Amino acid sequence: MKKVQREDCQKVGKLDFIDWEKFRNTTILVTGSTGLIGSNLVNALAYNNQEKMLGIKLILPVRKVEAAERLFSWTDAEIIPYKLGEELKLETFVDYIIHLASPTSSKHFTEKPVDTMTANIEGTRMLLEWAKAHLTKQFVYLSTMEVYGFPKKGHKVKEDELGAFETMNVRNSYPIAKIACEALCNNYYSQYRVPVVVLRATQTFGPGVKYDDGRVFAQFMRCVIEGKDIILRSEGLTERSYLYTLDAVSAILVGMTNGVPGEAYTVANSYTYCSIKDMAKMVVDKMDLGKIKVKFAIAEDITKLGYAETLYMDLDIMKIAELGWRATVNLQEMFERMIRGIGEYND
Repeated sequence: MKKVQREDCQKVGKLDFIDWEKFRNTTILVTGSTGLIGSNLVNALAYNNQEKMLGIKLILPVRKVEAAERLFSWTDAEIIPYKLGEELKLETFVDYIIHLASPTSSKHFTEKPVDTMTANIEGTRMLLEWAKAHLTKQFVYLSTMEVYGFPKKGHKVKEDELGAFETMNVRNSYPIAKIACEALCNNYYSQYRVPVVVLRATQTFGPGVKYDDGRVFAQFMRCVIEGKDIILRSEGLTERSYLYTLDAVSAILVGMTNGVPGEAYTVANSYTYCSIKDMAKMVVDKMDLGKIKVKFAIAEDITKLGYAETLYMDLDIMKIAELGWRATVNLQEMFERMIRGIGEYND
């Protein structure tokens, strides 16, 4: 684990709105543990389990066992082979299931829309079936802000304002699949009383982002590291809030203990709300002190690049704030710590 990630683990262990005692002697199953949010969540749980001697048992079903073993070699997590959508062959009681596994690449959504939908829907259904059969205490499903569609500029979006999506647009395979999964979660709660909490996270980044990640924050990161100008292929008008990995982890922990089954909660840092163009300017001014510039090379059709259309995603987070959660890391620090994570080696 890198130093910057250890610092985050220490910080999440001290947050006053997380009651770590609620995790004492519990078993927690995490899918998607090798992904960005999943790896940071496992690190936080394993680190604080050791520091606080909580007796937590971590179970990580993964497709790539060797990669997970390398990533979590310092922990005593139980790593088991598992392909999303298959039956989970595990006969033990699990207190918490945290379902994070999902494709996250816009390029994947457009090139493999069938895989995007089936991995999400079948994967979620099989885990819900397992939770139903094994009487899991709480099931947390990580969804996305994309389910809100394309709100009007200047409108604060609440949890009951889902968008409508054109089914003939393959890029919509992802938000449509996520909406279907949310409906499955609620249906399993309604019909079988499986206690599912849905968290709708905005775009999240921090330590652990892969250097070749295709999302805009990673492109900006590479420009800073390589000393290259930021080239925007659109006008950069899309506006949204962002979320630091540590804050995503703390939201999941709050959802595990305080979330109300059958409810959905939006997770974002409202103070990071800005346009892509303004974020690029902030990166140039604050992170590289003006040594690089923001330039434009507008694509004729940005949807062919896998980009969503221009959107204004100003998210209302009052519902999760009422559970006690709050974001702690601002946009500049998010970039600083993400870049540190690239430069540091695991120890």
